[in-house]
Amino acid sequence: MTAAETYEGREGVVLGAMYFGTRVDAATSFDLLDRFVDGGGRWIDTANAYSFWADPSGVGGQSEEVIGRWLAARPGVRDRVRISTKVRHQPTVAHRWPESAEGLSAAAIRSGVEASLGRLGTDVVDLYWAHAEDRDVPLEETVGAFGELAARGVVRRLGASNHPAWRVERARSIARERGVAGWTALQLRYSYVQPRPGAALPDDGHMVASPEQLDYVAANPRFMLWAYTPLINGAYVRADRPLPAAYDHPGTTRRLAALAEVAAETGASAGQVVLAWLLGGTPRAMPIVGVSAAAHLDDALAAADLRLSEQQRARLDDPALG
Repeated sequence: MTAAETYEGREGVVLGAMYFGTRVDAATSFDLLDRFVDGGGRWIDTANAYSFWADPSGVGGQSEEVIGRWLAARPGVRDRVRISTKVRHQPTVAHRWPESAEGLSAAAIRSGVEASLGRLGTDVVDLYWAHAEDRDVPLEETVGAFGELAARGVVRRLGASNHPAWRVERARSIARERGVAGWTALQLRYSYVQPRPGAALPDDGHMVASPEQLDYVAANPRFMLWAYTPLINGAYVRADRPLPAAYDHPGTTRRLAALAEVAAETGASAGQVVLAWLLGGTPRAMPIVGVSAAAHLDDALAAADLRLSEQQRARLDDPALG
């Protein structure tokens, strides 16, 4: 896979497997993975730390293990999917997080990828992420370790999750100086409505995409932007899951009104319009959709087939024009 490779349509929708093997049992996980691939999906996103907080063991790896068992039970399917996983947050002592989180030292990165490869039952990870920053480790060490993995061929592409643009650019500069592969993907919390600047979210550690980060990706056409929590845990379509208080501001009110209008015009759900908006935006974003039911997965994949008109997209981008 080259850095310039992009994914269109249903291949742009990423299946989030965070709770596979914990809150989503193995049988349901298998069914969702089958349905995702049969429906035209390609990317599966997980992490070595998923989901330590939801498992009695107090350490992660359950999601990777379920995906590995699914791959082993489906000969040939590995050639049809791309696997994304991460390193940084796995507890090294059960029930002791964040103080025992593995971090991004060279040793942690090397041991992290080997453990992930073992659980996934594969010899290569298609996209390997630094799950979050680790400023206790020199960036040069982290960049060098990631570059080493790419040189060895055990990872095909590298990305940074929850990193500010300036750190990503500094890391890429270090990679260029050393002649090693650098980060060419950025993963952030991103959706149609945005929280107030500086407002606290209930989800610890989430970094919301800023205008600067979005501009950084747009200016780098070989970059991929992955958007997690794109549907804000169902808040667009479920009355029992209201938006967090951080989203309570006039901009949200205007945007939700525009969203409702476009959803009515297209006959799609508000959530599907949000996903279509992300997939066709500037910069284009690949939404990571976490699901626990087949109907939710079908809705998400169908959103990739939704084409918003230029007028609808303009109205969504600037509700004041509507």
